[in-house]
Amino acid sequence: MNFRLILFAVAMLFGVVASVPTFFDTDKGPKLVKGLDLQGGLHMLLGVQTEEAIKSKVKTLASSVKYFAEDEDIIIDDLKLSEEEVTFTVLDKDELPKMDKMLSEIKGLDIQKNGENYTLGFTDAEKILIKEYAIKQAVDTIRNRLDQFGLSEPTVAKQGKDKILVELPGIKTPQEEQRARELIAKAAYLQLMAVDEKRSDQVYKLSEAEAKEYGNLILDDAKTKGVKYLVSEVPVLDGSMMTDARVAYDQSNQPIISFSLNSAGAKIFGKFSGDNVGNRMAVVLDGVVYSAPVIRERIGGGHGQISGGFTVQEAHDVAIALRSGALLAPVTLEEKRSVGPSLGADSIRLSMIALMSGFALVFIFMIVYYGYAGLIADVALVANLFLIIAIMAMFGATLTLPGMAGIVLTVGMAVDANVIINERVRELLHAGKSIKHSIEKGYDNAMSAILDANITTLIAAVVLYVYGTGAIKGFALTISIGILASMLTAIVGTHGVYDWLLPRIEKSKNLRKWFGIIEGGK
Repeated sequence: MNFRLILFAVAMLFGVVASVPTFFDTDKGPKLVKGLDLQGGLHMLLGVQTEEAIKSKVKTLASSVKYFAEDEDIIIDDLKLSEEEVTFTVLDKDELPKMDKMLSEIKGLDIQKNGENYTLGFTDAEKILIKEYAIKQAVDTIRNRLDQFGLSEPTVAKQGKDKILVELPGIKTPQEEQRARELIAKAAYLQLMAVDEKRSDQVYKLSEAEAKEYGNLILDDAKTKGVKYLVSEVPVLDGSMMTDARVAYDQSNQPIISFSLNSAGAKIFGKFSGDNVGNRMAVVLDGVVYSAPVIRERIGGGHGQISGGFTVQEAHDVAIALRSGALLAPVTLEEKRSVGPSLGADSIRLSMIALMSGFALVFIFMIVYYGYAGLIADVALVANLFLIIAIMAMFGATLTLPGMAGIVLTVGMAVDANVIINERVRELLHAGKSIKHSIEKGYDNAMSAILDANITTLIAAVVLYVYGTGAIKGFALTISIGILASMLTAIVGTHGVYDWLLPRIEKSKNLRKWFGIIEGGK
């Protein structure tokens, strides 16, 4: 049984069938997604305010100290925080060893201690790490948000020292652009903060500086302009302890956001709510109070809600932002370019002209120079092209201009293997060997050269894919798939065709027709 021919036929059938949704743009079945340069979209360059990440870490540090002190019944006083430091005093000297042990376990902490007075900050080395992590986290968070948003193959990559490149294919309307930009830039920094009930009636009289003297912040209400809240500047807990956020509906069928906390967050939430029955707790998102309900009883289970007059779409986008994690450092838009679909249409047209022209020239040359052997190589070339499109579509890959260039290059590389094989076969036929022997040995002799060329190119493509971004990855992916497909079609497939046609070739003995050999020459 001719297993090579069967494998080739199956591969070609798969390639043709799986390529149909892409070529005919059907609604069903996987198909290639056009990249930004082909279908148009949005190109943005974002800056990351890494200094804000340090301030965020300082707030988290203050929350940790406060919770530890309450959990261990350590009485602390005058807990305050600045942009880069936390200060407090331990009133009982006997409790100092406990506090020292806890602080020693925090990596990168700079501890200044004077008796019972503590000043906490981060070392210079740790600050560098915090900034680097903030950029990496911003890249991962933005990519995660855009994936959940439903955009196909967005490009999100670090560029330079503190910049992020974002490319969004398919963004065409101003409404889509605005929604995507808001989702990217949303800090989604959730905090649960205690309302200062003792001084809440003074909130409209106090200045920001006076509120800070009491260890408080003045925050605006998200729904009602002019309404303010006086809250403790040290949050009870923050979004780093959140595990999930989903859109739900209240009793009046209005969209709200339901969130869940991890075990540590649930424990803190339960203890705080139990100790503050009758007081209010503010749910703060990105520095604005969305609700400040009165705690009626201890809240266990680690679940909470955010209600803020959301539309369904707003609630959905906020839930995405919360699920994907808060940005440790805010991002700012530094550059924006909209790529119109007309550019994509021109690019597709010119690229298709290049692809079809190159394909046709190679196709004709192979038939003229190698006869039926060239036609067999051309059939393998067509199968190779369908396989590339099919495999990329199956993986949901994005086709970009460099990717189309990769397909054009792959056409030449795929036929190159058959050129080497045909030349080895012709050499043996000139030496007087039988047709069967020449075909078998021709494939054997050509194998080492084909493998060497393909493996080195594949290694280069893998390196480009690992270290490249955006369009470079598309080019590398196309080349890699093309090389692997050509190994199947050009080596296994054509060999199977020759095995199938061998009796007919031997009966014909017309070497010029089958291999392009002219008597007395090549």
